[in-house]
Order: sequence, then structure tokens, then C-alpha cells
Amino acid sequence: MNAERVSEHIVSWLKNYAINAKVNGFVIGISGGIDSAVTSKLCAKTGLKLICVEMPIHQAESQVSRALEHINNLKNDFNNKSVLDMGCGTGVLAILAEMKGANSLDAIDYDNWCYLNSLENVERNNCKNITVVEGDASALKNKHYDIIIANINRNILLNDMTAYAKCLNTNGVLFLSGFYNDDIPIIEEECNKHGLKHVETLEKNHWVALKFVN
Repeated sequence: MNAERVSEHIVSWLKNYAINAKVNGFVIGISGGIDSAVTSKLCAKTGLKLICVEMPIHQAESQVSRALEHINNLKNDFNNKSVLDMGCGTGVLAILAEMKGANSLDAIDYDNWCYLNSLENVERNNCKNITVVEGDASALKNKHYDIIIANINRNILLNDMTAYAKCLNTNGVLFLSGFYNDDIPIIEEECNKHGLKHVETLEKNHWVALKFVN
């Protein structure tokens, strides 16, 4: 059995069914079991709206936590997405994004050593969909992405936010990191100016990562 072709067929059927039924997407109950995990993943691949509801049944606690982990994974789905790794450094985030299914990626850094190091790491990891660019935010002209990852210091993020917002596709996701908890208000204020909504925060040892959507 060709699993990829079967998956494509099911996804196509689901999408056509939803369109013909004149609905905007799907609502799936997630229990932590394999059935709901597979069904929700296939629905997510249609690109239509997906609402996941945690619906624990009489089961082990590990299965409940697995349901939550699966929901979080779907929220950050990179499958068939265009991705920008801005300030890529070693290119590790672009490489991870391709491993998670992204099919078109740019990894950009103005530092020559980072540029050369990223080229080497992309080749070593047999990545086929990553273009490494030596440059800054000016390289983003006429570019468009579903997901932008920017792990850079606060001042550069603030300076380049207009460029990020312009090249982020509708319903796109912006991940920002590389700054402290105290920087959140000014980062969020700048994002709000560009119609970006803060939806998630991760923190460790005063360092934070923020997720925004448009």
C-alpha cells in the first residue's frame, strides 16, 4: 500500500465533502487514541478550519496528556507550509521545519559565517527545500510565507517587524524569540500595530518565545 497516495486521496475527499456541504471545516474530539489522532491530522491537511476538543474517556493519564500534545502539534503544523527562518544562525530551525513537513523554506542571516555554516548544515542533513540567503530584512521584498521564525534580539525584531508583517500570508503564524520576559510588552505593542495577535507564550529562565497570528 502506498500510504502517501492513500493519505492524499482521503484529504482530497474530506476537502471536497466539506466544500460541497458548505461548511468551513471540521470539529474533532481528541481522546489520545490513534483513531482521533489520524482523523484530526488528515482534516488538518485539508487546509480548512479545524477545531480540536479534548474529550478524555476512561483511560490512563498518559493518554490524556498525549491528547493535549497532539492538539498542540496540530496548532503548529508545518506540513506543506512556506517558512522563513530569519536570523537563521546555523540553520537549525529551518532544518527542523523541513523535517516537520515544510516544503519551501528560506534561511536568512546577514553574518557570513552563519550563511556558510547554514549551507553546510543544510547539505549535511540532506535538506532539499531550503534556500540559504546572506542578507537582512531587505531580502524579504516580494516574499510571502505561511510561517515566520525569528530568533533575534529585541531591537532587530522591532526594527524589522514591518517587513515580517508584509510578507506573512493571511492566517499566517509568526514565532519570535531571543529576548527577555521584560521585553514582551514592547514586542506585543509593535506586533499589534501590524494586526498581529499574541496567542501563546513560552518561558524558561526569563527567556521567552512568543507566537502571533494575523
